[in-house]
Amino acid sequence: MLPHEPEIMLSELSQLLAEKTGLYFSREHWKDMQRGIDAATEELGFKDVQSCMNGLLSSALTKTDLEILASYLTVGETYFFREPRNFKVIEKYILADIVRERRGNDQHLRIWSAGCATGEEPYTIAILLDKYLPDINDWNISILATDINPLFLQKASNGLYSKWSFRGVPERVKHDYFNTVSSGHFQIIPRIKQMVNFSYHNLAEDTYPSLTNGTNAMDLIFCRNVLMYFEPKRVKRVAEKLRHCLVEEGWLNVSSVETSNVYFSEFKPVNLERYTFYRKSNNDKKDVPVNEHEFSFDFVDTGSQIDKTDVSLFEEQGAALILPNPEPEEKAFIPLAAATAENDPYDEAGALFHAGQYAEATEKLITIVSEDPEDIRAIELLARCLANQGQLVQADEWCNKAIRINKLNAGCYYLLATVQHELGLIDEAIASLKRTLYLEPERLLAHFVLANHFKTQGKVEESIRHFENARALLDNYQAEDVLPESDGMTARRLREIIELTLRQEAA
Repeated sequence: MLPHEPEIMLSELSQLLAEKTGLYFSREHWKDMQRGIDAATEELGFKDVQSCMNGLLSSALTKTDLEILASYLTVGETYFFREPRNFKVIEKYILADIVRERRGNDQHLRIWSAGCATGEEPYTIAILLDKYLPDINDWNISILATDINPLFLQKASNGLYSKWSFRGVPERVKHDYFNTVSSGHFQIIPRIKQMVNFSYHNLAEDTYPSLTNGTNAMDLIFCRNVLMYFEPKRVKRVAEKLRHCLVEEGWLNVSSVETSNVYFSEFKPVNLERYTFYRKSNNDKKDVPVNEHEFSFDFVDTGSQIDKTDVSLFEEQGAALILPNPEPEEKAFIPLAAATAENDPYDEAGALFHAGQYAEATEKLITIVSEDPEDIRAIELLARCLANQGQLVQADEWCNKAIRINKLNAGCYYLLATVQHELGLIDEAIASLKRTLYLEPERLLAHFVLANHFKTQGKVEESIRHFENARALLDNYQAEDVLPESDGMTARRLREIIELTLRQEAA
């Protein structure tokens, strides 16, 4: 601890962390922030906390720096079926709503656990779906789990947990979904493990929604006990971006201590059995159906709607609960205005797309394509709009139409591969990526995405080769250049991801 440290330095560090990681430490919790930095000093490469704090403020933070800081400043306290009544309501109303509309038609479901910590939440979601859907093999299910802390993600990927992660959970959950590895340790079964895709994602800095990182067209987003770490002005921005990640009528689930009509004013609040969920909806008359079946699991009712652990552990770390209103001097985050190029319908559609107004952009693009059925630019953007709205089959059709018009357009094959991946057509996606690289061997993101596919399949040599190809192609860009078709990702950010992945592969 450094009681003599000037307040200006602590204030600047607090602001730096808020900007780069989203983590917010108010004045009364600066000592806790300082304690975390002190603990990270050696790993960050400094001899003492004084030089560490000076170094953090005087040089650009790398992704590695942010990962180290996050590992000392975030809380990984979680467990399976945390706040079980929340999951009961989700099964009874929200899953019932989605399944009723899609069963027998387009049977897909996309869920994102943002701030997944050590993985108990996304695995809980996978277990719940496995229990709820008797025909689960007939569904295309995507569960994305992201966090800013790489140590958490590593543990989550391993899927190995102690008894502490099962407090309050029925014994049959452990029996049905875990293998006993040793006394007091349990391994998630492969079938459930394979349902979850873990990935690094920084809600403060990274792009979303994005086809590149799979954060688009979500039916349900869990962002529980995450936003309460953020400063008020950033909560509003993150909430708006999460809204764009949802399909129309999609759902956002935050914790009971994070509900706020101020921060989620663009959503429709829906009260379900004393819980407040937020829905991306323009339809005030749409009712939420009720699943008449009993909840899949039985738990002891603690009688508390709010998990007290959320508050006590959080206060222990020194962050601040969400304030009732944004800071007065901060303006609410407002999406970019769409009408930036009134004389060019395609540019208008592009502005709507980048503002997250996909339905409006789709209408304009359909008009453009009806007038010029071979406008490749409009068709590609239309496919992206449809994909971001979860209309994957239609997006696939438009991609194939673009390819029929121009079979030598590498960009169309790349976009088709992205859509095929989200449809669960992995072999077809790999084939489309290979066609992309045949036509354009230096298409950087195609190498990167193909490398990830091979990594998932356990084809290590092929994966490393394409990661290294992508890293070599990054030499053609400046660090802060935004990469083409990346939805805003910079060359620096992609290089950090590739180098981290290659280090993990080597290990």
